[in-house]
Amino acid sequence: MVKCPMCEKGNLQKGKIKETMFGVFLGEFPAEICSSCSESFTDEKTTQEIQQAAKKKGVWGLGVKTKITRTGNSLAVRIPQKIAAFLKLKEGEDAYIHTDKDKLIIESL
Repeated sequence: MVKCPMCEKGNLQKGKIKETMFGVFLGEFPAEICSSCSESFTDEKTTQEIQQAAKKKGVWGLGVKTKITRTGNSLAVRIPQKIAAFLKLKEGEDAYIHTDKDKLIIESL
């Protein structure tokens, strides 16, 4: 058996993982899963299949870096067009903004 390279405690066993990206379910894929820490590892072919599923569902490349800017006395974050289109956001719509520990969450209403 192969030891887990992450925790170095468990052994890698064949199994399936449910893969999601940005909250969108991409499918189940074969992987080697650690019996101790549950870390999963996919081979190159499976990784390419996951990327293809993400591209097909329109979530590949949605994560982008942006700048926080000043608008009057407030700070503003620009929403890139690709993300706005994916979420079908429209100018003037209401949104709810809050924190979740160290994350900033913006929800469309």
